[in-house]
Amino acid sequence: MVATYGRHMMVREAAGRRLRARPFGRSLTVVCGDEVRCRPDPLHDELHVVEVLPRRSALYRTNLRGHSEPLVANLSHLLVVLAPLPAPDLFVVDRYLAAAASAHLAATLVVNKDELGVDDALAVELAAYARAGYSTLRCSARTGAGTAALLAALPAGAIAALVGQSGVGKSSLVAQLLPGEQVAIGELVRAEDGRHTTTAARLFDLPERRALIDSPGVRDFAPAIDSLEPRSLGFVEVESLAAGCRFLDCRHMREPGCAVRAAVDAGTFHPRRYESYRRLRRLHEELSARRR
Repeated sequence: MVATYGRHMMVREAAGRRLRARPFGRSLTVVCGDEVRCRPDPLHDELHVVEVLPRRSALYRTNLRGHSEPLVANLSHLLVVLAPLPAPDLFVVDRYLAAAASAHLAATLVVNKDELGVDDALAVELAAYARAGYSTLRCSARTGAGTAALLAALPAGAIAALVGQSGVGKSSLVAQLLPGEQVAIGELVRAEDGRHTTTAARLFDLPERRALIDSPGVRDFAPAIDSLEPRSLGFVEVESLAAGCRFLDCRHMREPGCAVRAAVDAGTFHPRRYESYRRLRRLHEELSARRR
């Protein structure tokens, strides 16, 4: 599956030919990156997707009813894109990183629009991500700087998805990496909260059997609660510190003897990242209660 547009889709045969299709029946959930089986419908001159093959991995979100739904499938890497403008929502960034950790996806931060510069506040945050073990690539879709390093960071056979806020330049990065492709790119961001430029997920081929999925921008993101690691919620710092907690079922909120809170007090766990964990923990409990 190389593109999804609501109930309309674009599939690619093994030989490379691309065909329009739609799912057969409303119970079938198909997302970009899925491997599917199709059959023709001669009566209506359509191609029907009749089966989704088992997914090796997927990025899931929680919908408003508290249920999980896939966004993209069969990934190996998640590229979380942020930029100096629009102002980065690092709590959204954290939730993508948590979802990647829980899905066992390699995650990299991509700072686009590097020509605008990184202020001191963002530099502090990027340093905290580096201490947690996340790598960061700085690039500019406008000038092309750093895009070769971004491409080189993906090993042969990798399937990566670009995710992040609206207006951070994900589609512009695709256009810079693949100048021969037709990619819809929005106007230069004017509003602080950015603009939607991509309305459907699309898969693009890269050299060495690699692929890049461009996904729609978001204003918020809630990772699927069923997919999150229950003790750490996908926060790698919490995962490494939790072994030192007094209680095995420590939620790292108000419990005594909590090694996570002690690390925050000692300055070895970034306070904003801990606040991000607390917000996700509260959301996790709220959504879990909503489903009972």
